[in-house]
Amino acid sequence: MEPEMSGKTRELMCSAPRSLWLGCSLVAESLCALRCLQSMPSVQGFNQNTSPVMGPQNEDLSPKKTTVFKINHGTVTGSRKRPSEGNYEKEKDVCIQLFDQWSEADQVEFVEHLISRMCHYQHGHINSYLKPMLQRDFITALPAQGLDHIAENILSFLDARSLCSAELVCKEWQRVISEGMLWKKLIERMVRTDPLWKGLSERHQWEKYLFKNRTTEVPPNSYYHSLYPKIIQDIETIEANWRCGRHNLQRIQCRSENSKGVYCLQYDDDKIISGLRDNSIKIWDKQTLECLKILTGHTGSVLCLQYDERVIVTGSSDSTVRVWDVNSGEVLNTLIHHNEAVLHLRFCNGLMVTCSKDRSIAVWDMASPTDISLRRVLVGHRAAVNVVDFDDKYIVSASGDRTIKVWSTSTCEFVRTLNGHKRGIACLQYRDRLVVSGSSDNTIRLWDIECGACLRVLEGHEELVRCIRFDNKRIVSGAYDGKIKVWDLQAALEPRAPASTLCLRTLVEHSGRVFRLQFDEFQIISNSRVYPVGGAVYAESPDCL
Repeated sequence: MEPEMSGKTRELMCSAPRSLWLGCSLVAESLCALRCLQSMPSVQGFNQNTSPVMGPQNEDLSPKKTTVFKINHGTVTGSRKRPSEGNYEKEKDVCIQLFDQWSEADQVEFVEHLISRMCHYQHGHINSYLKPMLQRDFITALPAQGLDHIAENILSFLDARSLCSAELVCKEWQRVISEGMLWKKLIERMVRTDPLWKGLSERHQWEKYLFKNRTTEVPPNSYYHSLYPKIIQDIETIEANWRCGRHNLQRIQCRSENSKGVYCLQYDDDKIISGLRDNSIKIWDKQTLECLKILTGHTGSVLCLQYDERVIVTGSSDSTVRVWDVNSGEVLNTLIHHNEAVLHLRFCNGLMVTCSKDRSIAVWDMASPTDISLRRVLVGHRAAVNVVDFDDKYIVSASGDRTIKVWSTSTCEFVRTLNGHKRGIACLQYRDRLVVSGSSDNTIRLWDIECGACLRVLEGHEELVRCIRFDNKRIVSGAYDGKIKVWDLQAALEPRAPASTLCLRTLVEHSGRVFRLQFDEFQIISNSRVYPVGGAVYAESPDCL
């Protein structure tokens, strides 16, 4: 037992420099060890001021063994000098023989009991002895047992920096990483989970070397090891292009004889589909920018569209919704429900939602392109419903009445209203808990859909914010001032971020109002009434297109 510290001692320690009382504590620890030694038979009979204490009359006072202790920097070390008759060796052999005869549980219990009788410095020696015995190089040991796949699986969870370090541990670790193609697996994991990695793999054609089993012809692990830093360099270049506004601009001139202007668009890797003010839908080759096909049938301007691998669905100022075969261009269905212009629509997983200038929202069940039935009409807005979006949980609508309304997707019941914009709302996007909206009050607002709170107001546009899209990193907005602005989404969600740091870049390429835009990690495609379709492409380098 160590003596309790008095109040004065504690006060002295608190007032003394840390280096001083740490040194004292080391000495105190050594003294505690010496106190433990006083309980040993060889030193029990002695103290500093008195002669040896006499034991029983017939007791032999000559020491059986002498223990010499040295104190070095607060550590007590000891060495035993034993008598020549070798009693210790004989007793040790007997103890070991008895120990070997016990069960494992008895052996553990005995050692625990033995350790509990030792002093602190002895525990330190035992700990130093046990540490290397408890350490195992399991990555090297597993292949020796025919378990290479387990070692590979363990190392496959490492990131790039850790994988580099693991290769330097020893030759066996390097062999496991190389034969397990772990750099290839790391790149495959990034391509599966990150759209930027996926896009780069498609653009640079190294996706053909991924997701292949070992029986097919694939490059060695060294190829993927050298490929990884090149990918990182490409990603850093692209991010710098977004921050600095470096881009290549390509334009598609799609003026028509009767009118000019594009109201809506969507694109993929192969094509761009646009809806025009001249009542037509045009399909463009994304590489050559040539018009491949023109779809006609609407009797009014095509205000909104969406397509997938099977159909194109369009909404028009003629109040109808039309469904087209994406390959042949044939009209498959015409939906007549709204009384005025169909301003926006979305469809996904057998459900479609349309909204109209007639202030209503229509929810449709899409069993097939030719079998579409009206499920419910949602009424509640007091002005034209300009935009809708939805997922499995909520339908979100925005109106010229300055409100955003939230409805249940499954029941179509009203949930809540988001209030904050000072004028009508022209655009929004909804994903997860986040709603981003743009208004004719020239602002963009970020909302938490679950509680209805406005998280941030973005200011910078000089006229109505007409279109808006966001991903995990950024928000891109287009307005009637002809400008496209790129905003830092993560910073916008941080309450303490200064408002002046949120707008990363302003692009001024359109001379007219920007009506629609879409973007991904590499490019923005936008449309205007003067320069109908313009693409601002943020590529890996200015000359790589």
